[in-house]
Amino acid sequence: MPRYISADYIFPISSEPIKDGVIMLHDSGEILDVFSSSQIDQLSKPIERHQGIIVPGFVNAHCHLELSHMLGKIPRATGLVSFIKSVISQRAADEAQVLEAMKIADERMFNNGIVAIGDISNIDLSFSVKQNSKIFYHTFIELLGFDPEKAELVFQKALELQAKFMPLKASLAPHAPYSVSKQLFDLIKFHSERHENLFSMHNQESEPENEFFLSKKGPFMDFYKMLNLNIDFFQAQGQTSLQSVLPLLPDNQKLLLVHNTFTNADDIAKAKLSGKNLNWCFCPNANQYIEGQLPDIELIRKSGFNITLGTDSLASNDNLCILSELKTIKKHFAHLPTSEIMCWATSNGAQFLGIEQTYGSIEKGKTPGLNLISHVNGMEVTHLSEVMRLV
Repeated sequence: MPRYISADYIFPISSEPIKDGVIMLHDSGEILDVFSSSQIDQLSKPIERHQGIIVPGFVNAHCHLELSHMLGKIPRATGLVSFIKSVISQRAADEAQVLEAMKIADERMFNNGIVAIGDISNIDLSFSVKQNSKIFYHTFIELLGFDPEKAELVFQKALELQAKFMPLKASLAPHAPYSVSKQLFDLIKFHSERHENLFSMHNQESEPENEFFLSKKGPFMDFYKMLNLNIDFFQAQGQTSLQSVLPLLPDNQKLLLVHNTFTNADDIAKAKLSGKNLNWCFCPNANQYIEGQLPDIELIRKSGFNITLGTDSLASNDNLCILSELKTIKKHFAHLPTSEIMCWATSNGAQFLGIEQTYGSIEKGKTPGLNLISHVNGMEVTHLSEVMRLV
């Protein structure tokens, strides 16, 4: 027997919000139909009524499930270089502990209304969690290797790790401009030109990243010394990290640039000129946790690029919750309508991951999951808003 669900507003995402709309739902979660308030009298069925906004399940475009055991271990607002050093020094833990933390994080993300995740992996330990999860996962096999002489070895190990995630969706992804050599970028690009390879990369998460590429100075010099890595091979590029690596990115894949905390107008202009299929991901709570700063969201919004949202990891966030990210955006960019940023949290992420036929919008034939956002102000999320998974 179909289930009929209504709220003050339905956000189909694919169309305008519907005041007092009704969703007809199959037991499987498939959307059978969506009705306006004027059609309710025709239904003559019991309707499950809620106060608030009903939206599709959230898509978390960027997460590090493997770091779930690091909740509360790293101090706030110490900067990216210090953060990376802390992750390296504190990441090691008992395998059972790491696995249990991932299971708990996965369950909490499900309860927080997340239906799909783009997740970064460096090892295969998360496979069993993902295989048994109620959430759809696309795993980005992360490649790190700034030493050009080790590029081939790093690449081959990444291919081996990708095979271990089969039959789950997985692709190769460079970590960041400062941690991937040109030679390794070339190998990834060559592979991407010949295989389906959804692409994700951390981008301009700190000012020292740009400083390093502009002048080969700053905190990253000490970071490489800590790693005992001789970087005599690297020459200052005289331009930001993004502008330096844009030519090294594939032309035939969807590319996700994550964080973008220090991306500027010139970067955006060069990104547009590149002609590449660039998508942008904001993780505002993590940006505040690590750098104490938010990206210029308005700048990237006006550029017309596809925008998605992520949570990053529990090493850099208190909770893996997309609604929490939305609330942070609304706090600092109050003029942005919830109806728009909700697209970033749902359909845009689904489109990037290539799962828009199932997720991202409330449309007939889809099984997107349904979330109730309560304690709203009309159609706007507030600092008191809460999420409850309905389906």
